[in-house]
Amino acid sequence: MASSVRHTTIDCSDAYRLGTFWAAVLDGSLAEDDFPGDPEALVHADGAALLFVTVPDAKTVKNRVHLDLQPQDRPRDAEVARIADLGATVVADHRRPDGTGWVTMADPEGNEFCVERGPLG
Repeated sequence: MASSVRHTTIDCSDAYRLGTFWAAVLDGSLAEDDFPGDPEALVHADGAALLFVTVPDAKTVKNRVHLDLQPQDRPRDAEVARIADLGATVVADHRRPDGTGWVTMADPEGNEFCVERGPLG
């Protein structure tokens, strides 16, 4: 049998804080044994497991890997607004007049991700 992806690991400066942000974005939850100050935080969400690991290095360049989110229960524009309210920022807006396209955002530590159009627009 080939390998499978157990989780995606993201380096950060505060694992619990960033894990809490992503748990809210993905409507997921932190592992029961994750607490403020822990060096790792594991988020379980539908279709994804994200492990946040505290490292001493600051982010300095664009991510080589990023997440593409597709909202399932609201339009893309409403999801962009919701995620911005959680603490993300818009990095680049690639929405087109015909409704296609995506929005590149950054989480509170500057890690880029994209919000694509979902079934509701």
